[in-house]
Amino acid sequence: MTKIIVPVKRVLDYNIKPRVKLDGSGIDLSNVKMSINPFDEIAVEEAVRLKEKGIASEIIIVSIGVVQAKDTIRTALAVGGDRGIFVHHEGDIEPLAVAKILSALCQTEKPDIIIMGKQAIDDDYNQTGQMLAALLSHPQATFASKIEIIDNIVRVTREVDGGLQTIDIEKPAIITTDLRLNEPRYASLPNIMKAKSKPIAEFKSTDFNVDISPRFQLLHVSEPPKREAGIVVKTVDDFVTELKKLGAI
Repeated sequence: MTKIIVPVKRVLDYNIKPRVKLDGSGIDLSNVKMSINPFDEIAVEEAVRLKEKGIASEIIIVSIGVVQAKDTIRTALAVGGDRGIFVHHEGDIEPLAVAKILSALCQTEKPDIIIMGKQAIDDDYNQTGQMLAALLSHPQATFASKIEIIDNIVRVTREVDGGLQTIDIEKPAIITTDLRLNEPRYASLPNIMKAKSKPIAEFKSTDFNVDISPRFQLLHVSEPPKREAGIVVKTVDDFVTELKKLGAI
C-alpha cells in the first residue's frame, strides 16, 4: 500500500484583494480571510481519491507556519486526511527552507509519494516540489493533470507548453499538481467533526537541525500602477496618428 504526504499552506483567500501595508513592507494580512492554498486543495483531493480506490493506505497532511496553520491541517483532515504534522514557524519562510524541513520529515515518515500543489498563490514561487525532489534524490513529475499508479510505477500526464506529456516514474516520487487534475470536494459536516479528533503532531522549525536562514531580503512592496484611460478614435488615420504620438510606430 502507498503512504502519501500532502504539504498544505495557509494563504490569503483567493477571493480577497491583497492590500499593501502603508510602509511598503509587505501584504497586510490583518483581519482578512485565510484559506488553504487552492493548488494544495487539489493535491489533498487527489490523495483522497487514491485512498478511495484502495491504492493509498495513509494520508499525512503537513503544514509549516504560524499557529493558525493547524486550522488549515484540520480542513485537509476533514476532506479525508488521516493525521497531521504541524511545524511551527513565525514569520516568512522561503521555499528552500520548506523543502529542507519536508525532506527531514520524509526521512522519518518514508512516504511512497509526496503530492503537493505546484505553487502557492501568495508568492507563486513554484520551487518547493523541485527542491524537495533534489534534496531527497527522488524522481519528480510537475504540473500533473492526471495520475495513475501501477504497482511501483507512477504514470503522470503533465501539462507542458506544447500540449501533454506522459511519463513513468518509480516510487518514492514527488508530484506537483496542476489545476486540471481534479475538482476538490467540500468537507461534510460529519467529517469536519471527525477531523477534530484526528491526531496532529507538533514540532518547531528548529527541531530538524537544518539551515532555514533566509537567502534574500524583501526591500519593498508596492501596488501596480493604475491603468490610464484609453483614447477613443473615429478613423484608422486617427488611430495611426495616436500610435505615432506614443512612439509605438
